[in-house]
Amino acid sequence: MGSIRRYLQFVKPYNKIIVITVIIGVLKFGIPLLTPLILAHVIDEIILADGMAVSEKLSTLFWITGGAVVLFLVTRPPVEYYRQYFAQWTGNKVLYDIRDQLFTHIQKLSLRFYSNRKAGEIISRVINDVEQTKNFVITGMMNIWLDLATILIVLVIMLTMNGWLTLVSVSLFPLYIISINYFYTRLRDLTARRSAALADVQGHLHERVQGMNVIRSFALEDYEQEQFDQRNSTFLERAVDHTKWNAKTFAVVNTITDIAPLLVIMAAGYFVITSGLSVGEMTAFVTYMERMYAPLRRLINSSTTLTQSIASMDRVFEFVDEQYDIEDKSDAVPLTHTRGDVAFEDVSFHYEDESEEVLRSVDMNVKAGETIALVGMSGGGKSTLVSLIPRFYDVTGGRIKLDGKDIRDYQVRTLRDKIGMVLQDNVLFSGSVKMNIRMGNPDATDEEVTAAAKAANAHDFIQNLTEGYDTPVGERGVKLSGGQKQRIAIARVFVKNPPMLIFDEATSALDLESEHLIQEAMETLARDRTTFIVAHRLSTVTHADRIIVMENGRVVEDGPHEELMKQNGSYRRLYDVQHV
Repeated sequence: MGSIRRYLQFVKPYNKIIVITVIIGVLKFGIPLLTPLILAHVIDEIILADGMAVSEKLSTLFWITGGAVVLFLVTRPPVEYYRQYFAQWTGNKVLYDIRDQLFTHIQKLSLRFYSNRKAGEIISRVINDVEQTKNFVITGMMNIWLDLATILIVLVIMLTMNGWLTLVSVSLFPLYIISINYFYTRLRDLTARRSAALADVQGHLHERVQGMNVIRSFALEDYEQEQFDQRNSTFLERAVDHTKWNAKTFAVVNTITDIAPLLVIMAAGYFVITSGLSVGEMTAFVTYMERMYAPLRRLINSSTTLTQSIASMDRVFEFVDEQYDIEDKSDAVPLTHTRGDVAFEDVSFHYEDESEEVLRSVDMNVKAGETIALVGMSGGGKSTLVSLIPRFYDVTGGRIKLDGKDIRDYQVRTLRDKIGMVLQDNVLFSGSVKMNIRMGNPDATDEEVTAAAKAANAHDFIQNLTEGYDTPVGERGVKLSGGQKQRIAIARVFVKNPPMLIFDEATSALDLESEHLIQEAMETLARDRTTFIVAHRLSTVTHADRIIVMENGRVVEDGPHEELMKQNGSYRRLYDVQHV
């Protein structure tokens, strides 16, 4: 029940609307409860009445039924409209609030979390599971109460008509309650397993759609069809298990609700024959049985719906409970200005799922405005080192200082605001070129966007696109070449105008012409900024103020290009290999 209590915190702001909706709903369901009473009156006081002329019977019949029609026409439409409107409005508002909080949560989760999760599974939690919980508001917070209120009103009316018949009517209630309790305990578990299997299908599908070019290039269609069929079959098995149990539930419970009216018909017939119960009262009583057991049948459906909603709640809050690896200290201060002096003091780091350290006792001082190149063989720890500066991960030993202060003493968002990053595979969003450049500064003017594009050597190719700066780039920038994407990513950093820069393999996968244009833009951008460049191609970093050579997570050489060449050490060997 913990998930329900937590969910009710989202519902709490709308309690007044829910109460109003329930009251309107009681009117909606209450008004039709007059029909059996009208039916009893028509049978006993008009149709079977002695000493009443036909014309008088017809006149009375038309007045009673006509008045009922007018009452229904005047009251039912607005009552029905506002009940539906308030119920759906409340449900949608609760879902809006939950998804809003989940997106905030998503943005705070660490990169480590995303490296271990499929994007499709996360999307399933935020979209499918949250949508399922809507039924808890509409069904659990509103419809169940309306059905219970309807049953209570019917019982009161039936008690005023005949107490013994009412006892016969509720005689099967205990069996009904026992059946519900037995079946729905198991149903909740089956619902959770089905949701998990669906999330797995969605996650696998999302991943394969993104990698369709790999599937095609390696002719893996048949293999991938088998992989998808396995997951789809698992979901089918879970869905069938859920369906079987659900069908058993309906078979047992609906049988109970079908038998009860037959018992009442038998008892009512007995009372008509032996105790003077009128035909009109018998008819009304049997009609009220349907009015009572129809809500009971809806409660069966509601139980199924609520079971699914609660299982989805459990999955939503399981996701909400994912811990943040990177959090601000209680006394963290905003970073409003920085010179850009960076110091690594005995820095060590290892990933949570690896016992071996990726970085070992790294010491390095970087002065404001310096350009530092990090080179070495793959796996040496270069990219890991620069990812510690914006606190994508936190050091596991030592500390990193910015302007003489531990970076963990700054609020992490303000720290990242002072850093611009260009990676080997920069993500572009599916909007326009202009929108993607503005990601660096959403408040940038069109003139500032154009100036940033010119500085990044991107303006000319952007103008040649079909719609210029308004051209959609497609998902992950699929409509652009690698060099074009990189230049837009650099323009994004130009428009941000941060005091520190990180280039992580920004030119490694480009042709020579693109590399030249991007290298030129990077050197312009790096002027008077503290800059870290991770590179494999040493010819692109010979201009750096200092070159740091890393091997097995340690700094083994440090100095400008000319000095390292004279040392005939690791750097010289790497350089010679690339320039044979």
